[in-house]
Amino acid sequence: MAGSGSRPVGFDPTVPNIARMYDYYLGGKDNYEADRRRAQEAMQADPTLLTCIRENRAFLGRAVRYLAGQGVDQFLDIGTGLPTQQNVHQIAQSVNPGARVVYVDYDEQVVAHARALLAADTETTTIVQADLRRPRDILEHSETRRLLDFDRPIAVLVVATLHFVPDSDGPAQIMAELRDALAPGSHLALTHASADGMPDLVARVVEVYRKTNAPGTPRTAEQITALFGDFELLEPGLVWAPLWRPERPVDPAEAIRTWFYAGVARKP
Repeated sequence: MAGSGSRPVGFDPTVPNIARMYDYYLGGKDNYEADRRRAQEAMQADPTLLTCIRENRAFLGRAVRYLAGQGVDQFLDIGTGLPTQQNVHQIAQSVNPGARVVYVDYDEQVVAHARALLAADTETTTIVQADLRRPRDILEHSETRRLLDFDRPIAVLVVATLHFVPDSDGPAQIMAELRDALAPGSHLALTHASADGMPDLVARVVEVYRKTNAPGTPRTAEQITALFGDFELLEPGLVWAPLWRPERPVDPAEAIRTWFYAGVARKP
């Protein structure tokens, strides 16, 4: 997620920004010295952090391809971050050219970049500037309503986002409001940082992120599962990201080092 402050912030290249740090991890060019310095500090805290980030991104691709293949043709990607290779609309539309995608982010820089990227296709893809912690703003936005039909199934993607929402902002209530707005047959896909497997390592990374525009809050598997509410988790359930329907053999002992749980659930 490109930050999760109470309101959008103006562009400031001197403050490490988690969206630009994520861009740096993925090999992008939309980052600045402060972002690179803090990202390098995080990678020193966890030498396998790049693998973690890439596995998280790979899960997103697998989940979107699966959902599009199951006939889902509406996607709401909240906390999308800076555009990179293989964005959600590109993946979904490679399976179903008519798929519609609404991106959501609160960060002004993210929104500006995404609008430039999407300018050629506003009929099926758009971006909304809004804060996850005010879900009604997302659900009722004119652009969201223009592209998405809430009487039909929608896939909501909340990937590497909710751990930037502190307990004081009520992540459970936020997700409940999003789930309640969806029609039966809708899906929720999310990933979330957790210290369950590597507590000391995750604590070091969390300390680095305290010096960015969006500190993190890792949660347990039980807490993350609760965010799905009464949605039914698809096989294999909530697992470390590399273990969710992998396209190649994965060693579970290595997967735990990703320290991101991932899951996809369906509304009955």
